[in-house]
Amino acid sequence: MADFIAWVMVLAIAAYACAGGTDYGAGFWDLLAGGAERGKRPRRLIDHAMAPVWEVNNVWLIFILVIMWTGFPTMFQAVFSAMWLPLALAAVGLVLRGAGFALRKPTRRLAQQRVFGAAFAIASLLTPFFLGAVLGGIASGRVKVGTTASADAWANGTSVLVGLLAVAATAFLGAVFLCSDALRFGADDLVDYFRARAVTAFAAVVVLALIGLPVTHDDARYVRDGLTGGLGLLLIVLAAVCGLATVLLLWLRSYGWSRYTSVASIALVVCAWGFAQRPYLLPTSLTVAEAAGAGHTLRWLMIVTGIAIVLVGPALVLLYRLDTMGELEELTDADTRAAGTPGDDL
Repeated sequence: MADFIAWVMVLAIAAYACAGGTDYGAGFWDLLAGGAERGKRPRRLIDHAMAPVWEVNNVWLIFILVIMWTGFPTMFQAVFSAMWLPLALAAVGLVLRGAGFALRKPTRRLAQQRVFGAAFAIASLLTPFFLGAVLGGIASGRVKVGTTASADAWANGTSVLVGLLAVAATAFLGAVFLCSDALRFGADDLVDYFRARAVTAFAAVVVLALIGLPVTHDDARYVRDGLTGGLGLLLIVLAAVCGLATVLLLWLRSYGWSRYTSVASIALVVCAWGFAQRPYLLPTSLTVAEAAGAGHTLRWLMIVTGIAIVLVGPALVLLYRLDTMGELEELTDADTRAAGTPGDDL
């Protein structure tokens, strides 16, 4: 049961990395879009593309946290004790990001739009970085049961590298999806705009991955060995093939299929990390069996997880499908009968 729950958690992390990562990537390009006039059209596309699904993606994060504290309470305590600061910063980023995105669109004062837009964009960069730094600290073996909080747990070479990889990967996903969204919404000039950025982000992922080989040689040896041999290596190779296929599909202007290959590349990397780390949840100090909660708790967690998969899973798949097909549209001012007030343009 513990192994099953652990793999469910890994798959949920993969789902959040792909779904939430796409939104973080859109926010990253929002940050780099330029001034108010030059970045107006890219930001408008980002708002329009993200509006139907951005809140839904956080369902995966909640699911991950529930599995951690219910199924593996020892791991949950160790991680949140040693990593409370980066996790707190990531949580603040989530709140600021959501608030900034929700309030930027209806706000009509330019000064307020800039403030809310900056909060959304900067948090879209910082949140995946800190989440990646936490994963890097875990992979490097710095988190053990009883470890006290310290900067070394997350401000080290492996953590910084994984944080930067998380940012680059989300930028890659976001740009790939925005290519298709630009085509769908008739913004033909923005297709090439985001296509170039997708290729650049993929190149950044490759460079960071190569840098990671010497960085993790001694710092995260157990996970590194798992990723460079056996099933972990196979999944990494498949992820690389999917990434290269995404670049080829973008070059061929096949933007619909490029979404699937880009998602597959990120999901395969997360699954490879899961295989590389087994049988440990905290390498090399805490195995899945040692971290598992009580037997009856795991049984109930399996039942609830199964019900959630049956009831919620199809609804989420349908929602994502309708969004990619362009069937979901956000409400406009005409729909809500919103009206401006004097001085809104100041």
